[in-house]
Amino acid sequence: MTYARAMLAHDRTGSGSPLVLLHGLGSCKEMWRPVIPLLARDHDVIAVDLPGFGDSPPGAESVDGMADELVAFTDELGLDRPKVAGNSMGGGLALALGARARVASVCAISPIGFANDREAAYARGVLAATRFLARGAAPIAPVVAGNAVARTSLSWHVTAKPWRIPAADMVLWTRAYAECQGFWPLLREAPAWDVEPPVCPTTVAWGDRDRLLIYSRQAPRARRVLPAARHVTLTGCGHIPTWDDPEAVARAILAT
Repeated sequence: MTYARAMLAHDRTGSGSPLVLLHGLGSCKEMWRPVIPLLARDHDVIAVDLPGFGDSPPGAESVDGMADELVAFTDELGLDRPKVAGNSMGGGLALALGARARVASVCAISPIGFANDREAAYARGVLAATRFLARGAAPIAPVVAGNAVARTSLSWHVTAKPWRIPAADMVLWTRAYAECQGFWPLLREAPAWDVEPPVCPTTVAWGDRDRLLIYSRQAPRARRVLPAARHVTLTGCGHIPTWDDPEAVARAILAT
């Protein structure tokens, strides 16, 4: 069920200690669908549409400003230092919340915060191109979702196994990517955002087939910057691994 309260749209299910899930740039809370049933066995899972994405209204146009809004969101829900997991920009936000001592633990999946200038420029270019493709494909999204070549052209940079994305999720993702109001402001900042180490238990998980925030370069950097964190490789997974291997993603989050 989707709620409109507390400023940000979110889905909430399960029971136990609270766990907040944060998506990446251009995405939406539905990216967590394959993983949520595995997490909801032990947690009160809250998957959030970030400000300016999905069904949430526009808000902060910087990573740190968005972290402020997430603090207000968790306070309005009455969540006392929840666990948090995020992917890509959401992974950076999870790390930012951990640095502010506002969460009990962090699992950052292929997070921003570890790119050099060249890698950040590359990520901006790929994401901008995907935005233009998504806007062109949105009016015919069901046709695109049913065509393997078209589906791969839209998702090659985010998933290693695009054939595992259900057609309905591909339609939703294409339209969300095309329509999100927060895309351009965050695109300017997010790829080059610098991380501050969290002060809570932290896992950094990275797909070894990540073609956006490149595993072979940025995962080793994350190990050097965050030596106290637990570092996990998601074998055979891309930048958004929730469709590639939901069980491995759930294990990384639950073990934090």
